[in-house]
Amino acid sequence: MTQKVAVLGTGKIGEALLSGMIRGGWSPSDLLVTARRPERAAQLREKYGVETVSNAEAAKAADTLILTVKPQDMGTLMDELAPHVPADRLVISGAAGIPTSFFEERLAPNTPVVRVMPNTPALVDEGMSVISAGTHATAEHLAHAEEIFGRVGKTLRVPESQQDACTALSGSGPAYFYFLVEAMTDAGILLGLPRDKAHDLIVQAAIGAAVMLRDSGEHPVKLRENVTSPAGTTINAIRELENHGVRAALIAALEAARDRSRELASGNG
Repeated sequence: MTQKVAVLGTGKIGEALLSGMIRGGWSPSDLLVTARRPERAAQLREKYGVETVSNAEAAKAADTLILTVKPQDMGTLMDELAPHVPADRLVISGAAGIPTSFFEERLAPNTPVVRVMPNTPALVDEGMSVISAGTHATAEHLAHAEEIFGRVGKTLRVPESQQDACTALSGSGPAYFYFLVEAMTDAGILLGLPRDKAHDLIVQAAIGAAVMLRDSGEHPVKLRENVTSPAGTTINAIRELENHGVRAALIAALEAARDRSRELASGNG
């Protein structure tokens, strides 16, 4: 890889990207990182053999800047970066809710910006990163973003108008499954199982179900019907889920997440 890539604000997702790029063939000498705390910078330098620099130095030296700070910190970062980013740099933002126009208004005219919504399974190379082009980003820029984020899972291109919906489904999505596993584990304890056994049963059921969804090509309704015998245990459980409005609650929850993403985009943090 001849292009230099800088990861700015290297937290968990940033480190996952860094690790994935190195495993995917990037030379550590072509990678730069920034971190708020000196001890964090030293840790990354020692672990990955990459150069740690200031945000301004990264903007001047790297061809691609990946911004992985929290949404509420992005304004401060852009105030620091903007004077140092030439218009030929590719800027990739991984911040939830912040549109590409936020960056385009603060950077030199015609600077290409790509918006990416990753999720935390990127930490185990099973992430989903949703990618959208800003006004000046080309197909080549999108392909470069896919090359980077594809090292830690799957990627999907969508129009930026769909990013808030994707944030609700995919960006926040793992938390819904953790919530469900937590509730099912509690149910297992109520039914008389030790917590560790209930946890192991639910986690393996979740993994198996996910793999079947991914690999079978079957609609989830068909897979559910395969488990649901007439007058059996599963249909009784499904009836209770429907009686308690679980389906409607999930739809309402995702709408709430979508709406919050829109609020972040409008600056109502």
